[in-house]
Amino acid sequence: MTVAILGVALSGAAAWWWLRPPEITVATVKRGTAAEIVYATGSVEPETWSRSTPLVRGRIVARCRCEGKQVKAGDILARLDDREAVATLNDLRAQETFRRKEFDRQEHLLARGATTSQAYQKAESDLAQIHAQIAAQTQRLDYYKIVAPMDGTVLKEDGEVGDMVEPGTILYRIGLEKPLWVVADVNEEDIPRVKVGQKALLRSDAFAHQVLPGSVKQITPAGDPVAKTFRVRIGLPDDTPLRVGMSVEANIVSREKQDAVLVPANAVVDDSLLVVDNGRVARRKVEIGIRGTGFVEIVSGVRDGELVAAPATTNITDGARVRISKAGQPP
Repeated sequence: MTVAILGVALSGAAAWWWLRPPEITVATVKRGTAAEIVYATGSVEPETWSRSTPLVRGRIVARCRCEGKQVKAGDILARLDDREAVATLNDLRAQETFRRKEFDRQEHLLARGATTSQAYQKAESDLAQIHAQIAAQTQRLDYYKIVAPMDGTVLKEDGEVGDMVEPGTILYRIGLEKPLWVVADVNEEDIPRVKVGQKALLRSDAFAHQVLPGSVKQITPAGDPVAKTFRVRIGLPDDTPLRVGMSVEANIVSREKQDAVLVPANAVVDDSLLVVDNGRVARRKVEIGIRGTGFVEIVSGVRDGELVAAPATTNITDGARVRISKAGQPP
């Protein structure tokens, strides 16, 4: 008899547990600012800057060690080993002396009628040719000097004495410390929503707990067909804590609306909400406005102050009883 009663009790408890309403978390519909954003990543650069690179292959024999210092346009930043080029120039000047003497000799002979005009013209041509070679080699000697292309601060200095460098190797980055901007890449499907003047909210690992301001300043007219991105430049205020070279994540605000009715983005499924009232859910079709990453604007179909399931679950039927999780109760 006792076993039978126990079995009935256990069966009843199991049935009660099975029929117990499912537990959900809810969020309160509220009013706030709805924002549609375009995501981008990039890095901080000066708006005005330049690179200094060698024009010839050579070994560094001197460098200014002037990183962080002010320089003027034309200042010598580094020198490459030019001994071979100087030797070539000296050889050309020796040839010039010989050809000058030959030209003078042919000129005197021609005046006395003791040579031909062809011999005189050849001597003249040889002298002109060596003059051109000397001018070119003299110019080439300047290629062994790395000079500042503009007034500014040496933002970065690379290369050490003794290093062999190739033409085009960036040895110096020189620019103005202010203003700065973020050069970011935006996916081509998002670029129609980006306009000059839109504000941007920036995050960087260096300032993990801060949202920093910026505004769209330039949009490149031509995109990258391989990466399928467009380059966007986001201007920074002069007091920004961001520094040149820092990586940045940018949320460009493409649309914004004040005093909008908002629900969490995970509460919306198929343009519907699960509205909770007196322990029961009602599935409502709603009209969606701005879709943000965290919140979605509801144009019609729900009022601020109502409770909605967040996240929404598709396995709860319309009109079903539910329990609100204590952890998920709104404040």
